[in-house]
Amino acid sequence: MYAFVAPGQGSQTPGMLAAWLRDPGHAGRLRRWSEAADVDLVHLGTKASAAEIARTENTQPLLVAAGLLAHEALATFAGPSEPSVAAPGPAGTAPGSAVVAAGHSVGELTAAVYAGALAPADAVRLAAVRGRAMAAACAETPTSMAAVVGGDEPEVLGRIGELGLYAATFNGPGQIVAAGAVEDLDRLA
Repeated sequence: MYAFVAPGQGSQTPGMLAAWLRDPGHAGRLRRWSEAADVDLVHLGTKASAAEIARTENTQPLLVAAGLLAHEALATFAGPSEPSVAAPGPAGTAPGSAVVAAGHSVGELTAAVYAGALAPADAVRLAAVRGRAMAAACAETPTSMAAVVGGDEPEVLGRIGELGLYAATFNGPGQIVAAGAVEDLDRLA
């Protein structure tokens, strides 16, 4: 069994695609995906600052592209004896093997490619559209998120609701991420 897991925002680092550009095939794919998404992935993945790639409209297509390149490298490494890696999805799954694809947040788009549900260029394009939409939404109202660690879950959820916030994520037992307007999050503390 193979499990491919794609990360969400926060896992990006400056220069993260530089090594991939040494391979002409990867460089060509990055250029095609850049055109499809109307974003310069080569610049973002090699020369952009940490601040530039932290902007959600840049982070999202960058992470999807990096995840797709990593998956291709694994498929090349595994070779033709591992069809479940080389051609993910039901049609490419070898008898007796299983492929699991998962992603956190924007990583779900990368995982959809791993599973054969989206074409790579479509995933990068969708990540770019998603990132631009999220950036526009954030520009309207200053918002943020905060992890609430500990406390009685019903009480924590009640307080989050009282303040007009949302329980955005349950990271695990004893940790809930609250999201909403910055001024409301400040009152949560």
